[in-house]
Amino acid sequence: MITYNCDGVSMPKIKKRATTTWIKAVAASYSRRVGEVGYMFVDDEKILEVNNEYLGHDYYTDIITFDYDEGDTINGDLVISLDTVRTNAEKFGKDYMEELHRVIIHGILHLCGINDKGPGEREIMEAAENKALAMLKG
Repeated sequence: MITYNCDGVSMPKIKKRATTTWIKAVAASYSRRVGEVGYMFVDDEKILEVNNEYLGHDYYTDIITFDYDEGDTINGDLVISLDTVRTNAEKFGKDYMEELHRVIIHGILHLCGINDKGPGEREIMEAAENKALAMLKG
């Protein structure tokens, strides 16, 4: 089950049913099933607080992924700052909804085992994001 909640912000205008179907299709393309995945949409202050408390990081970010995977079933909590998504969309000249979908699937890709911190991993993640976004549009 995939749930969508918000704390301190309005729920983004995503099509929840279509987004859920898309997320399941992307996970399936990595031979994963979706178990319990919870999205929490927040503002910059809240994501900074979560980043500090759970990761010891003192900076804003667009998404924090908490991974509770069990075998081939993905489970996790994904905290997304809509403020940072909007800032990044403006910075990179992207449509806000496209950037939001990129961040939504970024967390799922982490749960599927794709990393983005090591050498060459950022490019692999971006390619996976682009492939997933194409599935949404297709």
